[in-house]
Amino acid sequence: MPQFRSFLFNSNRFHSRSSSFTSATSSVFRSHFAPFSPPSDLLDCPASNGFSYFRRLLQYSSASRSDDVLCRGFSIRKSLSKMGSGKFRSFSTEPDRESIEYDVVIVGAGPAGLSAAIRFKQMCREKDVDLSVCVVEKGAEVGAHILSGNVFEPRALNELLPRWKQEEAPISIPVTSDQFWFLTKERALSLPCPFNNEGNYVISLSQLVRWMGVKAEELGVEIYPGFAASEILFDANNKVIGIGTNDMGISKDGSKKENFQRGVEIKGRITLLAEGCRGSLSEKIVQKYNLREKGSAQHQTYALGIKEVWEIDADKHQPGAVLHTLGWPLDRKTYGGSFLYHMNDRQISLGLVVALNYQNPYMNPYEEFQKLKHHPAIKTFLDGGTVIQYGARTLNEGGLQSIPYPVFPGGAIIGCSAGFLNVPKIKGTHTAMKSGMLAAEATFSLLNEGLEMDKYWDALRNSWIWEELFRARNYRPAFDYGLIPGFAISALEHYLLKGRHPITLKHGKPDHEATHAAKLCSPIHYPKPDGVLSFDVPTSLHRSNTNHEHDQPPHLRLRDPKIPELINLPVYAGPESRYCPARVYEYVPDEQNQPKLQINAQNCVHCKACDIKDPKQNVEWTVPEGGGGPGYSIM
Repeated sequence: MPQFRSFLFNSNRFHSRSSSFTSATSSVFRSHFAPFSPPSDLLDCPASNGFSYFRRLLQYSSASRSDDVLCRGFSIRKSLSKMGSGKFRSFSTEPDRESIEYDVVIVGAGPAGLSAAIRFKQMCREKDVDLSVCVVEKGAEVGAHILSGNVFEPRALNELLPRWKQEEAPISIPVTSDQFWFLTKERALSLPCPFNNEGNYVISLSQLVRWMGVKAEELGVEIYPGFAASEILFDANNKVIGIGTNDMGISKDGSKKENFQRGVEIKGRITLLAEGCRGSLSEKIVQKYNLREKGSAQHQTYALGIKEVWEIDADKHQPGAVLHTLGWPLDRKTYGGSFLYHMNDRQISLGLVVALNYQNPYMNPYEEFQKLKHHPAIKTFLDGGTVIQYGARTLNEGGLQSIPYPVFPGGAIIGCSAGFLNVPKIKGTHTAMKSGMLAAEATFSLLNEGLEMDKYWDALRNSWIWEELFRARNYRPAFDYGLIPGFAISALEHYLLKGRHPITLKHGKPDHEATHAAKLCSPIHYPKPDGVLSFDVPTSLHRSNTNHEHDQPPHLRLRDPKIPELINLPVYAGPESRYCPARVYEYVPDEQNQPKLQINAQNCVHCKACDIKDPKQNVEWTVPEGGGGPGYSIM
C-alpha cells in the first residue's frame, strides 16, 4: 500500500512545466475550474468531485515536499474510494507491481473516451446497477493533449448531455459565416462553399473535454491524468484484461533513479481504447488480432494538422466566422488546405492540414504553414496580433474504407483510434463521441445482460456515423489523382450523386510508401522566419508548453538504428528532419564529422507523424512518462 500511495502522490512524479499562458489563456481555467483550495478542503472533498479531488491532490503534491501532509488523517484506500462510485478492488499479481480492478477501463480522456464513460454511467443509473469505470489519461491533466480545429457539430452531444447549454458547456460561439477560398500565391478566389455549418459552433476542443471530464466525475467516473498506458495485459487465453502503466523514474541508461516508481496494472472486464489517431496500443491490437483483415479494411491514410491560436485586433475579429482554403502553399499533387476560425475573446484558430502521402521528401509541413501566414489574404487578419499557443497532431483521413473491425477479445477500439473522421466535413469529434456512446451501450449490455461485444460493430453500421461516412467515402481518395481531378470528382459526389455512386474508390499507397527518392524531386527553399508572422521551431515549441523529463529512456525508438544513415539520408535526404513539426529529429556531425541522426525526444508534441511517415517504418512511437508532452489549454 505505501508503494502505491507514494506513486500517486510523490512530489517528484511530475516535472515542472514552464508556462507561457497569457491572461486570455488563464481565463479559461478561471472559467471552468475553481482555484486550488487549502489542504483542509482537500480532505473534505465530496464524493461526486473525484476528478477535481485527484487533480488538486496532484497539484498539492507538486507544491508540497511532504507526503505526510497529504496523508495525515486519511488513508490512500479511503481517498481513492471517494473518487466516484468505482471501488478500490484489489492489489495483487506481481510482488513489485500493484494492481487495481474495475469493470471498465478506458484509455484516453478525449471526446470518445469521456463520452463512453459518461454513457456507461448513465446506463448504470438508469438500470440501478453499480459498475465501476476508470479513465487513464497520459496528459498531465484532461485536455492537455487535445488539439483540433474545431468547428463542432453538437449532434452527439445533444444525445449524450442534452442540457449542455444549461450546464454551461464551453460552447458559445455559433458559426455566423462560412467561406471557401482557392489560394494562389498572391490571390484568394472565392468558391461555392461545400460545407453546411449552420447550427455548428467554433470551440476549443481541449476546453470541451475538460468540461466533459467534470461531467464524467459527477456521474462517478474515476479519471487518472498523468498515467501513460504502455502495455496491454492478457490472460492465458489471449484475452485483453486491462493495461499497465509505464515505470517512472528510470534514467536514459535504464538504471533506476531515486524517485523510481513501478508502474501499476489497471485491470478491467472490458477495456476500451480511445487513444486518438495512431494510438500506440490500438495499433498493436489491430495487428495482433488482424482487425483490418477481419473488417475488410484498407490501410489507414493520414494528414498532419499544424495549428496556432492568435489574439488579433478587435476590429478584425468576427466571432463565428469560418474560412477554409485549398491550393497554395501546397503543390498540386499534395492534398490539404488551411482553416481560419474566429473564436471568442478576439482569438482565432489558424491551421494547415497536409496529407502525409505527399511525395517530395524535401517538403516541410511546418515551413509550409509559416509560408501560409504571409499570404496577403491571411496576413491581413494577423497583422498586429499575437500568437498564444502552438500545436500539431495527425488525423485519420481513410474514412469508411479504412475502419478496422473494432472489437477484440476483452474490449473495443473507439474514436479516432479506429478512424471515424468525416473528411469533406473536416469533422470527427461528433463521430468519435457517438462511437464511444455505442461502445458504452454494448459494454453495458455485455456486463449486465450477458450479450456479446460484437453488438458494438452492428450498432456502428446501423448508426448515423456509417451513413455519414458512406456518403463521404470517395472524397479523399479522389484527390489521389491530383488537385483538379479531385475537385471534379468531389463536386460530382457532393452536388449530383450525393454519395450514392455505385463505385467505392480505393486509397493509393500507404503514406510512408508515397515518398519519392530525393533524386526525383526538387529541393524546396523556405524563407527565414520574420519573428512577426512566421517563427522558428523552438519559439513555437515553447508556445505548446511541451516538456518531458530529460533523463528517461527515449520513447521514440528506431527498429534498426542503421537505417537513418544508410537509407533515409542518402536516398530520401533525411525526411525525418522535415516532417516532424517539433524538430525532434536532426542530423548532426559525429566524431568523424559524418552526419548522424539525433533524436530530441523531449521536444515531442505527440503528433505521431514519425510513426506514420518514416519511409521504412523504422520509428516506433511509444508513450513517455505520464504527464509529459504538450500542455494545451485552448487548442
